[in-house]
Amino acid sequence: MNRIIVGRLSVNVSGLRVLQRSFCSSVAEKESEVKQSFTNNDDQYDVAVVGGGMVGMALACSLASMPLTKHLSVAIIDSNPALGKSNFIKKEDPPDPRVSTVTPATISFFKEIGAWQYVQQHRHAYFDKMQVWDYTGLGYTTYNARDVNKEILGCVVENKVLHSSLLSCMQNTEFQKTIYPSRLTSMALLPSSSSISVDSTPSATTLFTKGHLAKLDLSDGTSLYAKLVVGADGGKSRVRELAGFKTTGWSYSQNAIICTVEHNKENYCAWQRFLTTGPIALLPIGDNFSNIVWTMNPKDASDCKSMNEDDFVKILNHALDYGYGPHPKSISSGSVDMFSWFRGDATLSAKECFEVPPRVVKLASERMVFPLSLKHANNYVSKRVVLIGDAAHTVHPLAGQGVNLGFGDASTLSRIIAEGIAVGADIGEVSLLKKYEAERKPANIVMMAVLDGFQKAYSVDFGPLNILRAAAFHGAQYISPLKRNIISYASGEQRLPLPLPLFT
Repeated sequence: MNRIIVGRLSVNVSGLRVLQRSFCSSVAEKESEVKQSFTNNDDQYDVAVVGGGMVGMALACSLASMPLTKHLSVAIIDSNPALGKSNFIKKEDPPDPRVSTVTPATISFFKEIGAWQYVQQHRHAYFDKMQVWDYTGLGYTTYNARDVNKEILGCVVENKVLHSSLLSCMQNTEFQKTIYPSRLTSMALLPSSSSISVDSTPSATTLFTKGHLAKLDLSDGTSLYAKLVVGADGGKSRVRELAGFKTTGWSYSQNAIICTVEHNKENYCAWQRFLTTGPIALLPIGDNFSNIVWTMNPKDASDCKSMNEDDFVKILNHALDYGYGPHPKSISSGSVDMFSWFRGDATLSAKECFEVPPRVVKLASERMVFPLSLKHANNYVSKRVVLIGDAAHTVHPLAGQGVNLGFGDASTLSRIIAEGIAVGADIGEVSLLKKYEAERKPANIVMMAVLDGFQKAYSVDFGPLNILRAAAFHGAQYISPLKRNIISYASGEQRLPLPLPLFT
């Protein structure tokens, strides 16, 4: 169970909200003593979130939902015009090809901050089953939520629905937020010097010159100041660049083509097949629609995007059905006994036979193509600057964990900020922010390593390796403790992952 330490008092994270009442007065006194509170000028903020996408908005909503942080003044900097709108999604709108598969852990986070109620007002699809197999026909694995006594494995939601829900959540709070429809052009931070006089009410300029604030200059000529700058501005993060964070990474020389397709009946299962060119995933999104994420080389992706709809639907069904190889066959009962000494209590899904995915009948959206890469910031924090989401880490979409990692960052950072406020700490100090990095960096690196390993393992068509992969599929299907561990980890529980297929 996650715990926090306040002085010598140990409390559950769930009790953090109760802590507000007892600490409010002492927090105010401590902030007055160190003179880190601001004047009432509009250009001074506690937190400046650069990037109003899903992860940046999730952080803002999380801060707004917690008693210890809801008093903070927050600036959100993003040129996306959607931030100034509300209820911009119409029920009759066609499904968007950009979707996310959110884990049970992410759903719990959304419920905690009050955003999930808005997601439920729009199209979304829970799924409790997933089937994973490869083109050789040598093996498959079926995962079922019942294997770990859960109701669902995840939920597929259009990105615009997640973003709109977070925006609605934030708009329906009394949170002190200001949205700047602009772009960050420069950022400055001076070294800390002498403390501010207790008898003075310092201006933003004075606090900046003393190193107590970061200064942000925007493309519309506006300048603002903040105790903490959060880079939530994606894989090409301007905050990361201006702060001088170094990155490690590489391109996969692969593209992903995404689109929405329609079936004759509703799909309730998530499907993932590994092909010679890369994985293809078919994800339910409700109303007889499913989302496609298909990894392939750049030329094939370009060809798939430009071909006519009938031809594309044909090769799509080919990739999901008998194309590239035969259907896997269920292991005979005699063969299953090979795994009995590993198995323990057999999972319900161990008895499920291979199923053919539902047939695609037509396209329901445009086809979009984007390049795949891996990138990781060597550090997530420096004084008054912190990175979250894709600004800190960009992963292969193989297991759909990218946005869930970002939401995990937002959840952890908001909690760390609350812990700092509880003890009167400066929320922009490295010593506090390092606690966030220490918690999130190892978890993100492990997930990135697993996904990268999968990408490399399934990009080679070699007889002995194919057999090893088949053995891995069989192990995941019939070794119960192994299957439960995989499901729990992919659902967002922080356990050591094992090198076997994860959820899309």
